[in-house]
Amino acid sequence: MSISTLRRSARETVSGLPPGFWWLWLSTLVNRTGAFVLTFLSLYLTLELGHSAWFAGLVVALHGLGGVAGSPLGGVLTDRWGRRPTMVTMHLAGAACAAALAVVTSAWGIAAVVLLMGVAMQAVRPPINATIADMVPAHDVRRAYALNYWALNLGFAVASIGGGAAAFLGYRTLFVVDAVATVLCAVIVFLRLPETRPEQRPRAGGKSVAEPKVSTLTVLRDVPFRTLVLLNLLVCLVFTAPWIGLPLTMAGQGLSPSSYGAVIAVNGIVIVGFQLLVNKLTDKRSPVLLLVLSSLLFGLGTGATALAGSSVAFAATVVVWTVGEMIHVPTNAAATALLAPEHARGRYQGVMGMSWAVAGFVAPILAGAIVDGPGPDVLWAATAAIGVLAAVGYATLLRKALVEESGETKEIGGTGEAGETRETGAVVPVAVPTPVPAPAPVPVVVVEGEDAEGSPAGA
Repeated sequence: MSISTLRRSARETVSGLPPGFWWLWLSTLVNRTGAFVLTFLSLYLTLELGHSAWFAGLVVALHGLGGVAGSPLGGVLTDRWGRRPTMVTMHLAGAACAAALAVVTSAWGIAAVVLLMGVAMQAVRPPINATIADMVPAHDVRRAYALNYWALNLGFAVASIGGGAAAFLGYRTLFVVDAVATVLCAVIVFLRLPETRPEQRPRAGGKSVAEPKVSTLTVLRDVPFRTLVLLNLLVCLVFTAPWIGLPLTMAGQGLSPSSYGAVIAVNGIVIVGFQLLVNKLTDKRSPVLLLVLSSLLFGLGTGATALAGSSVAFAATVVVWTVGEMIHVPTNAAATALLAPEHARGRYQGVMGMSWAVAGFVAPILAGAIVDGPGPDVLWAATAAIGVLAAVGYATLLRKALVEESGETKEIGGTGEAGETRETGAVVPVAVPTPVPAPAPVPVVVVEGEDAEGSPAGA
């Protein structure tokens, strides 16, 4: 592949998206470039404050626990309050928590601040994902999510490198820098990002009809989406396991912590270097196919860890599941946006975010227990099996619910195959259009919860 071909491919990957998306992309990059708290929190707690490794692990787990509550909270605020005010408020709350960590030294105080920080950081994800779905054309949504995920990892890579400054600046200074970067992110959103929350649409006669009310319980009753969430939870468990199990496995084979650092750095290098290429290769592919493929790559990459015996071999396994990560994250986000009614995108993204937060809390505990108990080989065999199980689930349970990007299966907005409707508390049946033998006036029936074209609200 020539340099000119690569340049043309890169231009095609980033072209055609609205200006508002790029301001959101920039805010993500700025935010993650200053993300020093999570990167160095465990080192700060153990090396500087003298707490035990057990306490450090507990505090990090509390951050994930806060996310379990923060994600649905952010989803509700996104739909009720608006995308932009939710983002600004939660960014400022996260900045306040980062700044507080620079001055709070008591064990319980640190635990409480980190818990609240988990709430704020996870609550900002639903409005970000909902905004992308609002402003980007449907055929470009997955590409937009991939680009935003690339910005997130690019910023994180910069933060990891810049973290070397802790040696002479100190951890508290880095936490203050984190707070400043998060405030700057909030300023970008406030000044440059438009509010995209859908307003009530006018109906016949100029009157507006309220969209069907959607609660978190309603979202959970949506069978296809609930299936998507549960399958994503399985994938998240597999994805999170290496971050705990891999260093323990490598240490058990006599490899040094620096070897693990080099191996896990492959994850960020591959994402930063190849996310755009992967997005180009997978563009226009079936979302079901991509979710199946990514699940298998997660299972293969983590399962092969049991066979690795050198740093190079471990790095190869990281490459495999990292490719799965690059495919899965934007595809899953786009599938969530696809299944969500327009007026309830925040709640749907919030519930999906819970699966990531739950996995972030549960997987480290399970992975550590399995390594200490039955052993690392059992852990990697389990992750391989879960990856395959998730792939089978995507192929068999969601094939009819997710839209093929060719547009052959269904229209966006809540219906499955022709004549089917998703089982939610807010979607009404949609009549299957039948051929009209001759041109004739056809009465237009406006159904509560549908737009003027007869598609479910949010199409």
